[in-house]
Amino acid sequence: MEEGRSDFDVIVIGGGIMGSSTAYQTSKRGHNTLLLERFDFLHHLGSSHGESRTLRSTYPEPYYSSLVSQSHLLWRLSESEAGYSVYTQTPHLDIGPADSSSLRAVLSSCLSNSLPHQVLDPDALHRKFSGRIGLPEGWIAVCTEMGGVIKPTKAVSMFLSLASARGAVLRDKTEVKGIRRDEKGGVIVCCDKGEEFRGRKCVITAGAWMRKLVESMVGVCLPIQPLETTVWYWRIEEGHEEGYSIEGGFPTFASYGEPYIYGTPSLEFPGMMKIAVHGGHPCYPDRRSWKPSSGLNSLKEWIRGRFRGNLQDTEPAFVQSCMYSMTPDEDFILDFLGGEFGEDVVLGGGFSGHGFKMAPVVGRILADLALTGTADGVELQHFRLARFNADPKGNIKEHEDQVGRSLGQQ
Repeated sequence: MEEGRSDFDVIVIGGGIMGSSTAYQTSKRGHNTLLLERFDFLHHLGSSHGESRTLRSTYPEPYYSSLVSQSHLLWRLSESEAGYSVYTQTPHLDIGPADSSSLRAVLSSCLSNSLPHQVLDPDALHRKFSGRIGLPEGWIAVCTEMGGVIKPTKAVSMFLSLASARGAVLRDKTEVKGIRRDEKGGVIVCCDKGEEFRGRKCVITAGAWMRKLVESMVGVCLPIQPLETTVWYWRIEEGHEEGYSIEGGFPTFASYGEPYIYGTPSLEFPGMMKIAVHGGHPCYPDRRSWKPSSGLNSLKEWIRGRFRGNLQDTEPAFVQSCMYSMTPDEDFILDFLGGEFGEDVVLGGGFSGHGFKMAPVVGRILADLALTGTADGVELQHFRLARFNADPKGNIKEHEDQVGRSLGQQ
């Protein structure tokens, strides 16, 4: 850190994908920015690590498609500035029973957002992908070209590097313990080693620690529940590796139903595909079990039915652990903290297992809110905290929840 410097235009708390993207956005606009991270940068304890995240533009909720489209452009612009790639494009499939309310909502969203797509029955899907993935009778697939895989750890590293190059100060192993109003305006952020930093504005992007941190600092309990989730990798049978690779044109995919299943083509680990259940069990972020979630048997059955012997489905090749930060309606929180802090503290959290792909536009929105008080060109009504005042469940939706929450001790 610059010697003796303790005053900043913007202080960002949390150095994962959302915090690093926000710090990049504020610093590139010429604002003195401090990014504070409790753990090591690029740690594997939260939600921003690993080797792959899906990018898809299809959503049951129509208000996400435009955010993904904007992020797609911003990913490419950031890559151009960094000089390397973190995102590889491939088609995307949404599959499920033809009468699924979620899949019907996806189709409706495609139409309302003028998103090019194909609707395929089992025979048409078989022809399009040469029999590499199959559907039961009564199922359909929605195919779009804007899919792909993002390398998360590399992406966080990219935004950290870009922010640093623009003058942002990056501090890891620095735990925030409190925040208070500064009588001169702005806020003072207090850290574990007794350090205090003054910021004209503050953005909190603490991931799975969001609820705990905000409640401990200011007594506000955000409706965010951390979930511990498991990622499974499955070995491709010998001779079929190229057909299921991203280079071979295999798509990312999401399967609507019970359970909701998602996956990516072979990329990060040659000869293996990531296929997992979109769900988990409640946890305390600092006291996780690090044990696999439930749902493995239903996942094996699903793999057996879709890939018909081309993947080894008896046991996963290996597993990884991750966390989600769930809101009751699975929508983000992008808003001001309010209360005594007014618009000086901005919240970015509750990304509910599907926010990573939108990190570039989320970083831009959070920077806009901090620096100007508005986010031009983005409708934020679905992401405001006030939605939980009218109904603790948040936004009302006509389709089923996507993320499975298994019962368990928190």
